[in-house]
Amino acid sequence: MKIYTKTGDKGTTSLIYGERVVKNDLKVEAYGTCDEANSMIGLALGYLKGEFFDGKDSVDEVFHKVQTTLFHVGAELATPKGKQVKWMLEEKEIEMLEQTIDKWESALPALTNFILPGGHPSGASFHLARTIVRRAERCAVALGEDVNPLVLSYLNRLSDLLFVAARFVNLHLGAEEKTLHE
Repeated sequence: MKIYTKTGDKGTTSLIYGERVVKNDLKVEAYGTCDEANSMIGLALGYLKGEFFDGKDSVDEVFHKVQTTLFHVGAELATPKGKQVKWMLEEKEIEMLEQTIDKWESALPALTNFILPGGHPSGASFHLARTIVRRAERCAVALGEDVNPLVLSYLNRLSDLLFVAARFVNLHLGAEEKTLHE
């Protein structure tokens, strides 16, 4: 299979089932932003290679599931109205995010101030992934009622998980959390 098709050379692309749309269509922006978030999560995980801490296996396992599910979210967003979604998002994916947030957050010091994104390169990358997921969520909301409500819930909860993951990684790798100057 060739990586290039030349079918997008005039500014259009295909949704699932072959419907052609312009590349700046809101659906393309929404699933493209999920892809961008997925890549940033991959970068965050890449920064963890060679690092060892209690809970690292959990981070790897959770984010392998998250990255797979983000592909499914993208597929839902790339499916035209009235067509069957190949990988339907399920409530259990959101529950997994919530359980992980609760588990990791219980190991963190309580927040008493706003913290600034940063820390270890992995933690900083998780913070950046969080902001990208928030943008994907805004795009999905802009698509309106055609979007599966579970997609909105998943993206909302994923941004929360990414915030907690950044703090969790930073704590375990000894990276200081800087707070807002008030």
